[in-house]
Amino acid sequence: MSESYQLSCRQCGRRQENAPVAMCEECIAPLEVAFDLESLRGKFTRELIASRAPNLWRYRELLPIPSNAQPALPVGYTPLLDAARLGKQLGLEKAYVKNDAVCLPSLSFKDRVVAVALERARAFGLHVVGCASTGNLANAVAAQAARAGLEAWVFVPAGIEPTKLVASAVYGARVVPVDGNYDQVNRLCSLVADQFRWGLVNVNLRPYYAEGSKTVGFEIAEQLGWRLPDNIVVPMAGGALISRIRKGFDELVAVGLVEAKPVKFFGAQATGCSPISSAVKQGLKFPEPQKPRTICHSLAIGNPADGHQAVETIVSSGGWAEDASDEELVAGIELLARTEGIFAETAGGVVVAVARKLVAEGRIGPDETTVLAITGNGLKTTEALSGRAQLMPAVAPRLAAFEALLAEAGAPAASPSAR
Repeated sequence: MSESYQLSCRQCGRRQENAPVAMCEECIAPLEVAFDLESLRGKFTRELIASRAPNLWRYRELLPIPSNAQPALPVGYTPLLDAARLGKQLGLEKAYVKNDAVCLPSLSFKDRVVAVALERARAFGLHVVGCASTGNLANAVAAQAARAGLEAWVFVPAGIEPTKLVASAVYGARVVPVDGNYDQVNRLCSLVADQFRWGLVNVNLRPYYAEGSKTVGFEIAEQLGWRLPDNIVVPMAGGALISRIRKGFDELVAVGLVEAKPVKFFGAQATGCSPISSAVKQGLKFPEPQKPRTICHSLAIGNPADGHQAVETIVSSGGWAEDASDEELVAGIELLARTEGIFAETAGGVVVAVARKLVAEGRIGPDETTVLAITGNGLKTTEALSGRAQLMPAVAPRLAAFEALLAEAGAPAASPSAR
């Protein structure tokens, strides 16, 4: 396989060879990876994909990895689950959950973007990698750097969940808490990337990193029987995931793997940090920065790097954006857990709560195929449920004591025949 891709400027269209850079030298606009899709028609087939292992590398022709790369970590290909019980609660007949809460190795969709970015880092000869993160990305970089034998430095806001900090440190990464919010952490990382020859995955490797998000879309289409859904609800932080899923759908159409059809993209944010959803509601093309005030730290990016592209994706598809309060997102976590047995982090609670609103507003039809993107595991954000999970009182190890507990709880006792 030849490398049939280059970096391309979103604004002026200038092409350049692959390099660890994220901004166009001519107009200072973001760069992204552009593929020669026509050359893949008839060669990149469903049969070829099906013959490969169930991980994101089965789509390698549409990923910006070197032709001689031999990735070993089986990242991706997470379940697409028929979520009938959740759908009934939301008013949806055809609801599905794309469950990246079980993605390897660190239980979030960030494993996808890191896997692709680190393959490029190795190709560029970079031996130190890192990121600016609100938690999940730091974990993914730390874990995959350990496996690849790379040194890792991860920069995080000092106030993120302690469980996420421990999860990054245990892999041997240098964890640098920064006194400030994510946007301030990101600015520091931009300076570090300029000063040192390091591969910071969401800074100077961002064009390649973002391409990993497309694989969520590739898998959804394949798991639906090579069909596209009617709607997809996606959590938004920096805004890259929602726009890259659309890019993935478009590429599948371009190479002839799926038939074209309209897909509405719906963005979900926490009310305490909702620059993209606010821009959609106000008819703005560019989100206005906000200061995060939410328990949903994984989405707490007040100045989203891909905000404009996320807005364009949503609006041009005929979709919409909504937000959920901290109370609503916690209820969303509980609803998903109690109907489908999936424990999602706070971003997942946002997606469920927003989906409920979109159905109630009539923006999503009850008989349409709708996918909810769950991007991280709830074991990382248990603090959000503090005081919510009520345990029953301890009982003596006697049947009579348990029957008394049943009576107190108003639960039905065992029938005589059961005894």
